[in-house]
Order: sequence, then C-alpha cells, then structure tokens
Amino acid sequence: MADGKPFNVLFLCTHNSARSILAEAMLNHLGQGRFKAYSAGSSPRENQQPNPMALEVLRNAGVSTEGLRSKTWDEFGKPDAPHMDLVITVCDNAAGEVCPFWPGHPATAHWGYPDPSEAQGSEEQKLEAFRQTLHAIRRRLELLVNLPLEGVDKS
Repeated sequence: MADGKPFNVLFLCTHNSARSILAEAMLNHLGQGRFKAYSAGSSPRENQQPNPMALEVLRNAGVSTEGLRSKTWDEFGKPDAPHMDLVITVCDNAAGEVCPFWPGHPATAHWGYPDPSEAQGSEEQKLEAFRQTLHAIRRRLELLVNLPLEGVDKS
C-alpha cells in the first residue's frame, strides 16, 4: 500500500477452527507483508482450538501455524482492535448471521467452502478434505494478493 500499512483482512466462520484458520494462515503466508490476516468465529465453542487437521495440512504446505488460535469475532469490534479493510465470511452459517459493527466500515465478501471437519471416512480421506479446502482458499487468495491495492481507499 502507498501508506506502507498492510491491508487488514478478517476471515469469519462459525467456530473459527478450520476454514477461517486456513484462510488466515494462508493469507499471512502469501501476503508478504502487504496483507495482515486475522480470523474469528461468530460462536466458537468454549475452549475451542484450531482443528488439528487444519494445522497439519498448513504445516505440510509449508505455512506457519504459529500464533493461530480460535477466537470470537467480538475481539475485533472493540475500540482497540485493528481496523479491518476487508471482512470475508468463509462459511454459509456466518454469512447469514448479523455481523457486529466493524469500525471503519470495511468491504465485505462471502467465499463459501464446505466444512472439511465434517468429512467422513478414513483419516487420510479427512485430511484430503482439508487439503482440498486449503487449495481452494489458496487459489482465491492468490488472486487477492495480486490485486493492485494502491487505489483502494482505506480511510
């Protein structure tokens, strides 16, 4: 960005354990400092943690999992929270919910993906569902990181 600040993106899902975690980690990996990704859930379960299979496929893809944690979207509505430039829902449930007020009026988008944690079958089949979801997210994020952001008004 012309002002040197990264373009902040928040990925939302219901539990913040799989799709939104995959998207956060992948955008931080691909964004090369131009983007700063975050993720949150509309209603994470008590003591929610990132899905171990999500973390495994990220590590296998060479993507850092350091600092990833499940959190509620309420964290990002607080006055001291980072201001988002773009909020993307990655599951249909979160897309249909009434979102909190986001300071700064960020742009919004919906990228729906099936929940890989609902995949049935062997451990390998379940891991493949996570790999396929990560691959689909990566394809969209590669397009996003290659957009010219210089003309985007972040005020």
